[in-house]
Amino acid sequence: MNRQQAIEKTKITHLIDEYLRIRAHSTTLCASLQVEDYTVQPIAEVSPPKWHLGHTTWFFEEVILVKYMTDYSRYHQGYRVLFNSYYKSAGEHWLQSQRGSLSRPTVDEVIHYRNYVDQQVVNFLSLADIDEAVLSLLEIGLHHEQQHQELLLMDIKYILGCNPLSPVYCDQSLGIPRSEKARWRAFDEGIYEVGAINRGFAYDNEKPRHKSYNYGFAISENTITNGEYLAFIQDDGYGRAEFWLSLGWEWVNDKKIAHPLYWQKIGNEWFEFTLHGLMPLDLNLPVTHISYFEADAFANWKGLRLPTEHELEVYLQASSAVAVISEINKRNGNLASIYHPIASGVPFGQVWCWTKSHYSGYPGYKPYQGMLNEYNGKFMCSQFVLRGGCVATPNDHYRHSYRNFYQPHQRWMFSGIRLAQDIE
Repeated sequence: MNRQQAIEKTKITHLIDEYLRIRAHSTTLCASLQVEDYTVQPIAEVSPPKWHLGHTTWFFEEVILVKYMTDYSRYHQGYRVLFNSYYKSAGEHWLQSQRGSLSRPTVDEVIHYRNYVDQQVVNFLSLADIDEAVLSLLEIGLHHEQQHQELLLMDIKYILGCNPLSPVYCDQSLGIPRSEKARWRAFDEGIYEVGAINRGFAYDNEKPRHKSYNYGFAISENTITNGEYLAFIQDDGYGRAEFWLSLGWEWVNDKKIAHPLYWQKIGNEWFEFTLHGLMPLDLNLPVTHISYFEADAFANWKGLRLPTEHELEVYLQASSAVAVISEINKRNGNLASIYHPIASGVPFGQVWCWTKSHYSGYPGYKPYQGMLNEYNGKFMCSQFVLRGGCVATPNDHYRHSYRNFYQPHQRWMFSGIRLAQDIE
């Protein structure tokens, strides 16, 4: 074996290790579930954990193995439909709203499916001369899996949160949050570069990097806390139409919305359901599970506004990731075992922050080709961008250019509020 061959073998070994590490984490996230939890689907937008485990496996099977592995045999022909999420070019797919109606395949069968595909991927990587196109698809597949790891936690929380017994997902203590002094960071008027840089992974919707002209603005260094949001509620914020967008006001009244998702009032006391169980509302924790409608109404109540996505990216780029992670770890020990935001005074990694920007393509946007053309571009309608990551986002999956997006009424994700204001 020559030196070049040795280097290539080392790369492939590292790639296989990374693949297996990320794949294993998905099943680890489900380790504390009971088998009955895997199939529950309380609402259409929440998928059963069993489906997530199957779909992320389907992705590697259909995008890589079926197309590039000679004589590959699908694990089960029926899974082509059951675990296809929305890719029309891949054929028929089972309705999202009906994913919880399927008792079969069983959890064990889905785990066998994962093991089968994992072994085939490892064999493929070990034996084949892998070209850059396939490596790129594999990288997208791994980040797709990490996206679903965040979705898993969101959906597990909703499933458990619908249960009046308030089941505990993780018994790790959140520690004692402290009050954060309010701080603002100002940025001068000017031209800033935003979008993905040319090194490291980024989705197609983060490209190309381009110039953005911003007027002078300031962004709060603190996300809004439960205590601050409670003041909005106590001032009849949900009952005053002047703060709400027209569609938001219709949503509040039609759905009888009066507080953030997972808040409960028991007697005269407020409680919050978390993946760590039901607990008294901590006024110092970041408010989370907030819709765009609620975030915008709160900003109006404060006489401020939500940032644009470019303003928020400029702010994130100016922040120190090392300092943030160090500060959170200092307060809370093992960050990996915390599944609820616990620090309001950090720039990212706690709650996805709503922006006032509609989700659309950047100037010069070019979507993925082939089946993955449907990955991001088809959703560029009626959604708003969120930035900054959250406690459920895998650390090595996050980047400041990451554009999350949801419809304005949705709030089962770990979404919160960071305010902005104009300056001269």
